[in-house]
Amino acid sequence: MKLPRVYPIVDSARWVARLLPLGVQLVQLRIKDRSAADLRSEIREAKALCARAGAQLVVNDYWLLAMAEGCDFVHLGQGDLETADVAALRKAGVRIGISTHDHVELARALALEPDYLALGPIYPTMLKVMPWSPQGLERITEWKRRAGDIPLVAIGGLTVERLPGAFRAGADVAAVVNDIVGNPDPEARVREWLAVASRES
Repeated sequence: MKLPRVYPIVDSARWVARLLPLGVQLVQLRIKDRSAADLRSEIREAKALCARAGAQLVVNDYWLLAMAEGCDFVHLGQGDLETADVAALRKAGVRIGISTHDHVELARALALEPDYLALGPIYPTMLKVMPWSPQGLERITEWKRRAGDIPLVAIGGLTVERLPGAFRAGADVAAVVNDIVGNPDPEARVREWLAVASRES
């Protein structure tokens, strides 16, 4: 399976609406600390926006809601794997991405035959406190060798300037949070990401 090379991660359907007209084709909705009703509303709105744009929505963590709303993808952290019903997700046609940070987690993820693997943080990130040291580009190359045909998503501290290096190291897809949502001109920054990704394809 081939995925779009740029993968923004945002915290609201409003952000999804801003990014899709720019050409984004794969976007993750990652929302924390909201009520179940708010979550369902945001997921439903984001899914409708993506459907109209011909884009794919990835829901972070909330696999039951993702399944109930017929979403394209769910992204699961290692902790989520303790409770997620992978068989039910597959039966419902929901594709699965899994976060990995070390060799044990990679082996666990590969055993589940995910639709993509994520590796991070590649570089230091301010997004959240991480118990892992930055992975670096060499780890991308190692992970891609282990992943084979499974798409590899690089995440953590990536910027437009670092994007070519991540692709050349073996990443199929680059995920981005702060370099877009924290930018003074997010729309212009997205266009830069898409342009660089297009050149590196």
